[in-house]
Amino acid sequence: MTTLDANPAFTQRVFSGIKPSGGLTLGNYLGAIKPWVNMQGPDFETIYCVVDLHAITVWQDPKELRAATHEVVAAMIASGIDPDSSVVFNQSQVAAHAQLGWIFNCVARVGWMNRMTQFKDKAGKNAEQVSLGLYAYPALMAADILAYHATHVPVGEDQKQHVELTRDIAAKFNHDFGVDFFPKTNPVIEGPAMRVMNLRDGSKKMSKSGESDMERINMLDTAELIAKKFKKARTDPAALPDNLEDLKGRAEARNLVDIYAGLSGTTPEAVIAEYAGAGWGQFKPALADLAVAKLAPISDEMRRLMADPAELDQILGKGADKAEAISRPILDQVYDIVGLVRSR
Repeated sequence: MTTLDANPAFTQRVFSGIKPSGGLTLGNYLGAIKPWVNMQGPDFETIYCVVDLHAITVWQDPKELRAATHEVVAAMIASGIDPDSSVVFNQSQVAAHAQLGWIFNCVARVGWMNRMTQFKDKAGKNAEQVSLGLYAYPALMAADILAYHATHVPVGEDQKQHVELTRDIAAKFNHDFGVDFFPKTNPVIEGPAMRVMNLRDGSKKMSKSGESDMERINMLDTAELIAKKFKKARTDPAALPDNLEDLKGRAEARNLVDIYAGLSGTTPEAVIAEYAGAGWGQFKPALADLAVAKLAPISDEMRRLMADPAELDQILGKGADKAEAISRPILDQVYDIVGLVRSR
């Protein structure tokens, strides 16, 4: 039996990625980047990736793709991800992702792909017209994770199914080849604002593609604009209750409470306890002040970093070297297990 090699310096290895689609929002920050920052430390080896190969499953303007990649890296660094403590890179610079992705295309079953709800949502009625990459990209996502033998993947609820598929692919590979090689990866879903909703319609997820810019907080918004958007966010006439149960059916109210909790690093229960009975004339200005204090410095630093793409490219290049050093031996072992000849 072939066994995986443990890294004695860490008890767990974390991998997660974010797609460079341009226009990062508060949802990206609270749902992905902030939890990544929190996972840095002595207990985890943290590997964070800009998944640009996933971005091209739909056509991208090359210039805009490069700019969006730089925006993501700038947001990561400005938010507190330390490229000396974490591995920070873009997916396309490390060949193991695409190479292992092909191996997993041959391990995964068509029926598994047909059950992927995100493909159905994105393809809609035009499934016959979308790229093969969009259909098969969950296998590439599995390769992103397993190329590093990652044990934990922080994801949103909408990506949990893909981590479950990763576990299925790993189990089938191990079974097919009689090895104990790939670990069982666990999704990490935590935090009060993992799913940040639209500021004008609490039933919809906050998105860069919404009709109005007032629906969302962009990571490059100015302090003045951040405050304005929260003060004009849709609410209802009722004051805040003294328990979360009474927020059921009040989607906009619950969203603002969750955002406050996410930005302050506390819980919705604690927010309700502090503001029970408060009207929106009190709560929304307090939320606006908190958001400006937390987000404006990040926005300022993002703009500084994006003004110097060479600095960002240097960070990505160094991170790619680190990622290559981890993933290449794992990929070599996969080739040996599968029976592929490696003569150079």
